[in-house]
Amino acid sequence: MTDPVKPPPPRKGLLHFVDATGYSMQGMRRLLREAAAKQECLAGGLGIGLLVLRGASIWQIAVFAMLILALLAVEALNTALEVVVDHLSPGWSEMARDAKDLGSLAVGLTVIVTGLFLLMALIWPAA
Repeated sequence: MTDPVKPPPPRKGLLHFVDATGYSMQGMRRLLREAAAKQECLAGGLGIGLLVLRGASIWQIAVFAMLILALLAVEALNTALEVVVDHLSPGWSEMARDAKDLGSLAVGLTVIVTGLFLLMALIWPAA
């Protein structure tokens, strides 16, 4: 019998990949409880639709899709940061505020880069 406090050792090989995929799916389910992540997914779908209608190249569509995935990755890290900060500092603190503001900045900058790419791809479609 295993100790209830200590998790079992990580599995190796293909089973580790299976476990990691499961953890990632749990993370995605958690992320999609965030309104911002839902909005980013919707914006990504709309952006891809606009690119297709505008006649963008497959490369422009692929880069935009990768930027949306990067945005979701940054959003996931920001959410993880907020969860940890809220746990460690349940009351107001300047350190907690700074950590959350920096996480928000990372998301905001990624949104700007993604939006600028979409705008450029819509203005200058594939030749």
